[in-house]
Amino acid sequence: MGSPWKPFLLLSVISGLSDFARAVAARPISYAAVLQMKADSSSVFNSRSRPRQHHSGELVTPDWPAFSSHPLSALSLLSSQEDYRSEESEEYGPVFIREPDDFIFPLFSDEKKVVMHCEARGNPPPTYSWYINGTEVDAEADYRYSFIDGNVIITNASESSDYGTYQCKAKNSYGTVLGREALLKFAYLGAFSGKIRGGVSVREGQGVVLMCTPPPHSPEIIYSWVFNEFPSFVAEDSRRFISQDTGNLYISKVQPSDVGSYICLVKNTVTNARVLSPPTPLTLKTDGVMGEYEPKIEVHFPTSVLAARGVTVRLECFALGNPVPTITWRKINGNIPKKARLRKSQAVLEIPNIQLEDSGTYECKAENPRGGTAFKGHLQVYTLPQWVRMINDTQMDSGEKLQWECKAMGRPRPTYHWLLNGLPLTSQGRVEIVNGELTIHRVQQADSGMYQCVAGNKYGAIYSNAELNILASAPVFVHNPVRVIATLGKDVSLDCKPRASPKPRITWRRGDRRIQQSRRIMLLRNNTLRIVNSSRADEGNYVCRAENQLGSAEMTAVLWVKEAMRVELSPNRVEVTVGESVVLSCKAAHDSSLDVAFQWFFNQKPINFRQDGGHFEYIQTQSSTVDLMIRSILLKHAGKYGCHAQTSADTVFTEAELIVRGPPGPPGVVIVEEITDTTATLSWTCALDNHSPISTYNLQARSPFSLGWQTVKTDPEPVTGDMESAMAVELNPWVEYEFRVVASNAIGTGDPSAPSRGVRTKEAVPSVAPSNVSGGNGRRHELVISWEPVSEEFQNGEGFGYIVAFRANGTRGWKEKMVTSADSTTYNYRDETFPPLTPFEVKVGVYNNKGDGPFSNVVIIHSAEGEPREAPSDVNAYSISSSEIRVTWIPAKPGPGRPRGYEVSYWKDVEQEESGAKQRTVRNETSMVLTGLEGNSLYLITVKGFNSIGHGPATAAVTANTRKAPPAQPPTNLMWIQEGNNVSLNWDPVKAKDNESDVMGYMVLLKQEGRGHNQVTRTINPSTLLSLPEGGTYIIEVRALSEGGEGAVSSQVRLVTSSGVRAKSNQRSVHCTPQGLTWTTMLLVLLVP
Repeated sequence: MGSPWKPFLLLSVISGLSDFARAVAARPISYAAVLQMKADSSSVFNSRSRPRQHHSGELVTPDWPAFSSHPLSALSLLSSQEDYRSEESEEYGPVFIREPDDFIFPLFSDEKKVVMHCEARGNPPPTYSWYINGTEVDAEADYRYSFIDGNVIITNASESSDYGTYQCKAKNSYGTVLGREALLKFAYLGAFSGKIRGGVSVREGQGVVLMCTPPPHSPEIIYSWVFNEFPSFVAEDSRRFISQDTGNLYISKVQPSDVGSYICLVKNTVTNARVLSPPTPLTLKTDGVMGEYEPKIEVHFPTSVLAARGVTVRLECFALGNPVPTITWRKINGNIPKKARLRKSQAVLEIPNIQLEDSGTYECKAENPRGGTAFKGHLQVYTLPQWVRMINDTQMDSGEKLQWECKAMGRPRPTYHWLLNGLPLTSQGRVEIVNGELTIHRVQQADSGMYQCVAGNKYGAIYSNAELNILASAPVFVHNPVRVIATLGKDVSLDCKPRASPKPRITWRRGDRRIQQSRRIMLLRNNTLRIVNSSRADEGNYVCRAENQLGSAEMTAVLWVKEAMRVELSPNRVEVTVGESVVLSCKAAHDSSLDVAFQWFFNQKPINFRQDGGHFEYIQTQSSTVDLMIRSILLKHAGKYGCHAQTSADTVFTEAELIVRGPPGPPGVVIVEEITDTTATLSWTCALDNHSPISTYNLQARSPFSLGWQTVKTDPEPVTGDMESAMAVELNPWVEYEFRVVASNAIGTGDPSAPSRGVRTKEAVPSVAPSNVSGGNGRRHELVISWEPVSEEFQNGEGFGYIVAFRANGTRGWKEKMVTSADSTTYNYRDETFPPLTPFEVKVGVYNNKGDGPFSNVVIIHSAEGEPREAPSDVNAYSISSSEIRVTWIPAKPGPGRPRGYEVSYWKDVEQEESGAKQRTVRNETSMVLTGLEGNSLYLITVKGFNSIGHGPATAAVTANTRKAPPAQPPTNLMWIQEGNNVSLNWDPVKAKDNESDVMGYMVLLKQEGRGHNQVTRTINPSTLLSLPEGGTYIIEVRALSEGGEGAVSSQVRLVTSSGVRAKSNQRSVHCTPQGLTWTTMLLVLLVP
């Protein structure tokens, strides 16, 4: 619950974590209600980070070698430790880091504790007190209140005693601050009165309002209505409406289906508790039907609606009337916001995230054929105060003038008042207050404390807190003595900046003599001693004395003057090619008593060797020499490389230039200056040559028909590097192109330019003829001509089509037919006068709106040959089973109308040919087996050839009689004897009926489970001997055989044997299938030898 202090210093981190652990251990496990801190809390906005200087505690490793230690290092470390101790012990007034928020507590919750949170930082740690409705809470006088740290806990909270505003006050020796007010409310829902409600009786067509009269409740509740019994809820539509403001149910026009019992159901939005009202019966009067009447608005939004910015506003409007009125909305002198939505058949106007511009007068209008009525109301949006300018902690010397200003915005406009240590501050004496401005003249020590600017309007208040610290101390020097190393011949400054209040008087001396100003030695306004053109004679001790009415202090500055450092960077200018490497060397000549540190820069920015280690390497060759290795150079590495050398006395920076030769950059914007049907004149701005002259430019084009960018021919050819325009030639007419330009030099080819805008070449007569002209087939007297269509890329313009030209072989005149579709691939010409297989000369040309293009080469195409002329011969049909007949024939003699296959028609002698069936061969087979026939029936059969043109003549019908059906009775009474691996099997003979084929023998099927191989044994006797392989489960089935085919299968016999086990020769097992069973399973008893 408590938050650790932010880690300003390493010691404060440890202390803060320790405090946090103790605070967490002291808190209760859970509470019924916790007032959470708002994210936009004003105190959070004004939260101060103390101590003011932040130390991350992180060890930072630079990207270049660190400075070497020197005699001043120990002193610097000591001074740094003193800063830590000073900042750790800095004291300051309280600063809120957590404040309570408004909260609604369920009155009948199982948990009876409410926790109001308050937490502040401060040194010394602050103490807390709480106020309820302006009265301070006395925990000793009322046991229900208890305090843990800054939090107040209320036990057995009740609305009568604890409802109201809560405010926290934090105090320490530096001042007092008041927290934001938080409102504690209680949620509850009472019960409806148990009094029986009277019935409501209306005429059909009349409007009615059913009153809900909700019970006492807090906060808002949601209304719904139950019809007759729960959970049958009333559905809202244009005729029925439930107001969430009044809770009443409005029915604009009552219908017979509305008759029933109505119950109002209310739900608390916080506790989710629900209660039901007593039922209200609705009946219809029997004295007639209500006639039509004009609308009457029964429920509407208030004449003045106040809403906070950012909330969702719901405006209700519903009317009674017959016919049912329609509701429309408008905003007077404006438009309804686009984000607004109409709900519940337009009875509710909902405006989400309302803003100031949504304010205005809104009107709802109810209309039906009998008339109309309207209602207007004004929507006003208010905003809570928000800070525009806040006050900040201030330290001042006594006697100075304090000016603070805080400013907030809000609607209504906020007013301001000021607090000092939690008490009102008014204008008097040295203090002037004008709205949000506070001025204190000639501040004194007594003016120190915690100040608060409070901006508020009637909807809320916000606080901005700051501490005023009036300083009063004798002079103190943090660093003493101070070592200063100067460069011979250069200016040097000796600072004198003590901590003191009021400001002290400063004097300088060297040894025992007071320093007198001259042209070379000057005392600046900020008390700094400046020595111009320093020399060895200036070395020594300089003493600064600071004195005010509270005391005095002295600081000694020890000045050393050293020779100036010289730095040489070589080479100072170098040219390389992309991909090469180079080494820059930086050498410093300096005073031997000083250490030097180096840092490399690229274009004035430090080089990050971790990030750019792939190209840059820092190499320390000697104590005063470093190298920079640049490898695999890219164009982006061209520029200025700087070497920064620094000692405790001097800093030198020198630069070298690296020039990188590489492929050219992309040319500038490509413009299409002129376009024809096959050419495009392009211009561009020259590309960067990257220190290698551009030799040529390459023009590239892209169209919807190309595979990416393609190089195009140009005029002139080639395009030299000094040119900035050229013509692309041999383009296709009426094609949309984009163009780009690529530059090349001796190093390589650069990146392409950005594409030009898309342009379309002009139209031209087609120049490409169709290819693969062919044809043939088709119906009798047809000439079928086909070709591959010309791609859109070569159609050269709009109105593209084909010209089909043909003539009979040996004739002179061409017939031409126009095919207007560019996607067409065939043309059919029909003429009853030419015989089959007539040869034609054919060619196909192209045209568009600009004219006719070329024709293809002439090819010979024959007209269709026609359907078969003759019927097959020697048709023979014979039965092969009770359901199959084989048909054979001899093809007709070769000639025009060659068949592509044969069609066999068959039908029973008692049927008409039209009702018979047909089967076709796949190719030119000369036989077919007809299947699925009825047994013992006479069939008539014909055969005829067919091709793509049609059918040829059929043969004369031949007849064939299917055989009788095989016996339907399966073999029965199967008996078998097992002797070792031999099985002797017999069964009762099958006797065929008069309409069945005679039995010719039997087929015995032996199959092993899990394997695909079957053993079939045929026998003319009702018995057989089988031999079983070793191991496995076997199934035996028996069928009768006849001319009509195989008969019904017997019941299965299942035998099980084990591998490697044989029955003794004198052991046998006798089995039989029970009468009436179709499946028998027998487990063979295994005999172990």
